[in-house]
Amino acid sequence: MDSWVRLNSQSQAKERVFRAAQYACTLLGYTLHKCGAAAEMLQAVRRLEAHLSLTRKLLRLGNSVEALQAGKRAIHLSDATLRLCLTIGHLNRALYFACDNVLWAGKTGIVSKLDQQKWSQRSFRYYLFALILNLTRDVYELHLLLERELRASKSPSSQPRTFVSSSSPVTSENATSTVMAAPFRSRLRLLATLLYSNPPLLLDLLKNSCDVFIPLDRLGIYPTGPGFVGACGLLSSLLSILTVVYPWLKLKP
Repeated sequence: MDSWVRLNSQSQAKERVFRAAQYACTLLGYTLHKCGAAAEMLQAVRRLEAHLSLTRKLLRLGNSVEALQAGKRAIHLSDATLRLCLTIGHLNRALYFACDNVLWAGKTGIVSKLDQQKWSQRSFRYYLFALILNLTRDVYELHLLLERELRASKSPSSQPRTFVSSSSPVTSENATSTVMAAPFRSRLRLLATLLYSNPPLLLDLLKNSCDVFIPLDRLGIYPTGPGFVGACGLLSSLLSILTVVYPWLKLKP
């Protein structure tokens, strides 16, 4: 099993490169269509995108095993929220990859008379649920960091004080709104600082935020169009490649 997981991880690195190329073709096709390119060129880009998609499905054969192994490891985490999000998220990824494998068999003709639309919708539903759980995990991680920083900075000497000069033309209403807005701005600055100082969390949050628009569009829940989907898919793919090139950027566990 461990040997299969190691072999599968090498295929995943290649799959991410093909994914970036596929969504680059999606974005290119949308741009060419908007610019009024020739029909032959648009058709060539669509064919290339379809071939890249089929190649990705081939490289994802067996990814369900890796997802199940990750879920098996996540079930032993001590934090209940992380354990729930990661375990169920990995199980949904396993189901998504299984549906994707069935789609590959249908597209290659191994399984005849396959309802590809039904299986595609089913796979995107599992994908969407997995992404929602991943985003929940990212927000939870950020919440833990924020609470830790707030507890560390909570001391009498660090409490902010607001002074309003008697000669100032600021009205009492403006002073009140300023006092109320100050903690909000301070919280936003702290969030930005925490994300900047935690690149793995920042990259994972950006990647999942981009990816979630893909199943939302394909399922018709929030249609955004091929241009936006292509841009989001390309950006998230490049961020995924970064985590392969620099493993320390991958959010753990």
